Amino acid sequence: MSSCSEWSDGELARAASCGQVAAFEEIYHRHYRKVYGLCFHLLGNPWDAEDLSQEVFLRLYQKIGTFRGTGALATWLYRVTMNAVLMHLRASRRRHPGYSGGASPIESIGDGSSSRSYHAGQADELLVDRIDLERAMRRLPSGYRLIFFLHDVEGYGHEEIARMLGIATGTAKSQLHKARMRLRQLLRRRRLPKAIGLQAQARPFVRTR
Repeated sequence: MSSCSEWSDGELARAASCGQVAAFEEIYHRHYRKVYGLCFHLLGNPWDAEDLSQEVFLRLYQKIGTFRGTGALATWLYRVTMNAVLMHLRASRRRHPGYSGGASPIESIGDGSSSRSYHAGQADELLVDRIDLERAMRRLPSGYRLIFFLHDVEGYGHEEIARMLGIATGTAKSQLHKARMRLRQLLRRRRLPKAIGLQAQARPFVRTR
């Protein structure tokens, strides 16, 4: 029998749903960094991101039998992660009305892979811009950061975001505007363009819509 590391995600999910621990461990090792990256991107500090990542995989372990295999496991896991983040932020707001998430500096900026080719100087500039944007996003209140991420990075529409967060569409639009204005202020001394309608310089997941 081939090693679990050679199996597709679908094969791993089927095996894990049948109780094969090694298959679930391979899913964990294969996808943990992506889950952690998304949690850190939205929550803003490594401690909450670590705790929530563990919670996501606990939920995955409990629900792996419900995965139908009609879509990619990564997409399904993305939804589980997003739901966990939203629930965490809602609970945090109920416990601490002034909660705005962490403001830790970025520790990781992804794998840096790209299908485009740049000169070394251009690549350095893009890297600096990306770090600046990530750091600026860390300083946004959690609600602004989440709405900016969902709209400008992930491409959700205002109505979709409003449904996800349980808020009015007008509120989603207003908070996105405020998030962009705040980012412009934070990036004013940086070399990033002033227009903040940015479409994901880095995406922890590729979302299938």
